Amino acid sequence: MKKIILILLAIVPFFVFSQKRKLSSFKKSEVKSIIHTSSDSVKLEIEKFQEDLNKEYLDKKETPLRGDNYTNFKQHPFFPVDLKYRVTADFVKNENPKPFELPTSSGKSKSYQEFGKAHFTIDGKSYTLSIYQSLDLMKMEKYKDHLFLPFRDETNQKETYGGGKYMDLKIPKGNTIVLDFNQSYQPFCAYNAYDYNCPIVPEENKLPVEIRAGVIYNDIYHH
Repeated sequence: MKKIILILLAIVPFFVFSQKRKLSSFKKSEVKSIIHTSSDSVKLEIEKFQEDLNKEYLDKKETPLRGDNYTNFKQHPFFPVDLKYRVTADFVKNENPKPFELPTSSGKSKSYQEFGKAHFTIDGKSYTLSIYQSLDLMKMEKYKDHLFLPFRDETNQKETYGGGKYMDLKIPKGNTIVLDFNQSYQPFCAYNAYDYNCPIVPEENKLPVEIRAGVIYNDIYHH
């Protein structure tokens, strides 16, 4: 899949994986306007995301899959790449963020703060998503620029996981931020609800529109 972390296992229980996506899924036992750039280079970036994701799930040391689910896994299904879902959003930083506890799928919680809000349009309609920062990660030099965008949309419980999707971001340098929904993914608990536990998407990040981009979900992993 994407990027980050086995090295944090001995430091912070929340971070038990080697890639950024994994920073948002952790062991239960141890307690997310079209950009004007070269479409070819953007598509190559998305293809690399897909390739990395498949490699991660095929790696016994990285994958959340267990048993037959791992044995039978070949690759993720993806929505066709659609650059209308790669948007440049207006970004408004929260200048006075307050720490809060984000509930997780196990009934516990993890500490975050709202880093800012992204305002964007798709098909002429305006939307806003809140972007969060982990209070644990921001203490670590290597991951202090990591941001977390969890969201839900109208594909959930149909083509995608009912609990929502995640996106990994970095702190922007200016007042815009690129949101590429083609690089959104399902949390680890979508594939292994017994071992992993994931932040629940806040109500404010539920989009009243289908985001037909990123990973498609086959609901076979809980069985």
